[in-house]
Amino acid sequence: MEREYSSAVLENAVTALSRLPGIGRKTALRLALHLLRRPEDEADAIGKAIVELRHSIRYCSVCHNICESEVCDICSSPARSAATVCVVETVRDVMSIEATGQYRGLYHVLGGVISPIDGIGPDQLEMASLARRIESDEAVEEVILATSPTVEGDTTNYYIYRMLSRLPRKVRLTQLARGVAVGNDIEYTDEATLARSIVNRTPFEI
Repeated sequence: MEREYSSAVLENAVTALSRLPGIGRKTALRLALHLLRRPEDEADAIGKAIVELRHSIRYCSVCHNICESEVCDICSSPARSAATVCVVETVRDVMSIEATGQYRGLYHVLGGVISPIDGIGPDQLEMASLARRIESDEAVEEVILATSPTVEGDTTNYYIYRMLSRLPRKVRLTQLARGVAVGNDIEYTDEATLARSIVNRTPFEI
């Protein structure tokens, strides 16, 4: 296959960069050419940061948030309340809620939502670990369902409700107030709206 560019190294760089989400080959080419114009130590620092990110970041064994140790800073912090566990779809949702400064409990990151059309079922998510956590940790009194208000998010919430209702140990189940517009992702909701939704959370109803 004939190369698009005169340099095989440039071709490889553009192909690699274009694998990133939202980056097409034209944007990848601009990035590659920009890096060529920058000092070598700057490009080396970017490369080192990416390698370190991939090899050093792990997932918390308790909540599945990203961290650099076995347990993340949130789960290990004595300043956080173990009485509440906020269930979110992704790590980015944790960041969004933390930015509000209105929540001082713990988290549980599912890694997505139930979406049969995408081939994602409960077994592909951190559902079993959530059930084990709630059943074994007597400190947990409330589980906050903070998935996005979409069809998939509501389906996921209902599954969690059914799953937790079968456990011998009962906890309070709440959800974000509907200040978050239906169909919106949590990560794209402004901080003020998200903060009000956390503070004014309501009992989960089916």
